[in-house]
Amino acid sequence: MAEFKVVLNDVKTGKSYNVAVSGNYANSLDGKNIGEVVDGIFVGLPGYKVKITGGSDKTGTPMRADLPGKKRTMLLLADGKGFHEKYPGQRKRVAARGSAISSEIVQINMIIAEYGPKPVEELLAPSEKKEE
Repeated sequence: MAEFKVVLNDVKTGKSYNVAVSGNYANSLDGKNIGEVVDGIFVGLPGYKVKITGGSDKTGTPMRADLPGKKRTMLLLADGKGFHEKYPGQRKRVAARGSAISSEIVQINMIIAEYGPKPVEELLAPSEKKEE
C-alpha cells in the first residue's frame, strides 16, 4: 500500500503544509501525472481542487514534467531544471523520474488550484498538544 508525504502550498498566503496521505486516498493518486488537477479530499481539503506540481522518490530523485511514465532514468542535461552549468556548454548525466506518480514516490508537491468554502488554516491547522 502506498504512502505519501504531500507538501501543499497555499498560493494566496505563501504558506506550505505537510500532510501524510495513506490508504485509499494514496492509492487513488497512483498513476496521476504532474499538471493534473485532483480533488482536495485526498489531502484533507473537501471542496478544494489541488494541482500536482512535482515530487521525489525515496532516493531524492526529482520528478520531471517533460519525462513520461513512472520509471527512473538517466538524462544528459545542459543548463536547466535539475542541473546548473558551471561553465558555458557543460553537460552532465543526471537521474530523473517520470511525471507519473508510482508507489516509489515518497513526496508529492501540490498547489491549491481552486479554493473551497472553509479556510485552509482551519482545515490543516496542527493540533496543539498540552504539556503535562
